[in-house]
Amino acid sequence: MNDWDAIYSYSRKQAIEDGILIDCTEIAKKAGFKYPTAITRGLWDGFISNDDEFLYDTKGKLWDVLMVLRIEAKKSNGNEVHFKVLFQKKSGKEEVDLWAVIDGGDDGKPVITILLEGED
Repeated sequence: MNDWDAIYSYSRKQAIEDGILIDCTEIAKKAGFKYPTAITRGLWDGFISNDDEFLYDTKGKLWDVLMVLRIEAKKSNGNEVHFKVLFQKKSGKEEVDLWAVIDGGDDGKPVITILLEGED
């Protein structure tokens, strides 16, 4: 621990407002998640909302990510889950490495963030 004072912090709320994170809490609740859930802009733009290259629509791809995460999270006992999702593209299949973390949000209550492997 250090004695430095933070000169700036970027809240989850700000990240959602700025479009850095995409709030998908409502569909995540339908998928059985208890906590507010968001995905990164990189995952959203590259795989979820990009309907031109894929056989399934945005909602279907997001649902697939949430279902795979739900299955893998049940096997985990930590706050991070690393998992793979197979996206069906028009040109073939693409397996994508993802990870999710549960941590304290802006108010310290648990939140879930889903990211492309390598993002932080």
